[in-house]
Amino acid sequence: MTSSQIDIVAIGDAIVDVIATADDSFLEQHRLPKGSMRLLSTAEADELYGAMGPAREISGGSAANSMAGAAALGLNAAFVGQVADDQLGDIFAHDMRSLGVRFETPRLEQGPPTGRCLILVTPDAQRTMNTCPGASHELTTRALDADLIRSASVTFLEGYLWGPERPRAAMLEAARIAHKAGRTVAFTLSESLCIGDRREGVVGMIEAGLVDVLFGNEHEVAHLTGSANLAESIDVLSPKVGTLVVTRGAEGAVGIQNGTHAEVSARQAERVIDTTGAGDLFAAGFLAGRCRGRDLAGALETGSIAAAEIISHFGARPEADLKELAGL
Repeated sequence: MTSSQIDIVAIGDAIVDVIATADDSFLEQHRLPKGSMRLLSTAEADELYGAMGPAREISGGSAANSMAGAAALGLNAAFVGQVADDQLGDIFAHDMRSLGVRFETPRLEQGPPTGRCLILVTPDAQRTMNTCPGASHELTTRALDADLIRSASVTFLEGYLWGPERPRAAMLEAARIAHKAGRTVAFTLSESLCIGDRREGVVGMIEAGLVDVLFGNEHEVAHLTGSANLAESIDVLSPKVGTLVVTRGAEGAVGIQNGTHAEVSARQAERVIDTTGAGDLFAAGFLAGRCRGRDLAGALETGSIAAAEIISHFGARPEADLKELAGL
């Protein structure tokens, strides 16, 4: 095993978040279930964007948000994701690099535009996400830098990118490269992949031993396992991965690592403005704590600190000094 040069390299959707406030009547008018996440075609995204109020554009994507958090926590982070050669691609690349995240994936010269997620935030801080994946779902194994993956302590894979065949193949190849180099592979679930044939593929990957650290919220792990409650989900999953982390929103989080069980309460934010990215930043905090030698409970606590900061303002990128807050 070669020495680690990167703390974490993540593979995920390269998306620009377009965030606007909206009231419940707007969601009802456009038949958008509050708190849901749905996929849009380019035409559907154009139509919804035209109806939205004033918006902020901030680079997003689940794993990309996590790497922004990891960099803010002082880690050496890298990201692999596909953008197009367009304005949103420029925004995404600039944002990642300005945060100190290594981003070198070649741009897509032909094909769909850079992905965007239209996020509507209601007064109760719930976010309704409408994603047009665009170029992000065109990621292939050719975009992988095997030396980069071998040099990273952790390879972090995003569930939202699991569905399409080409990026799924890229993530599986990255996991194999990482394991061959003796590295850790972490995977974060998304509810969209816990159904149908996608669910079977994720279960197969876990049972094949390709996942060392598994993140999910309690609803996602229930969908994945088909279990009636959290305890049953933990019983099913924890023997199959070295570390299982389940977030529970306001109820905190639980972790099981090689038979050791730990729980933390949710860190209270001064005010809750926007829950976008809470799970992404929890994962960033947990992995940062782990990379810096904290035990299971300490890593969970670091995740809770990062999640509390992100829900205190709009957007899924940190605004406070996370490194200082977390004591890293």
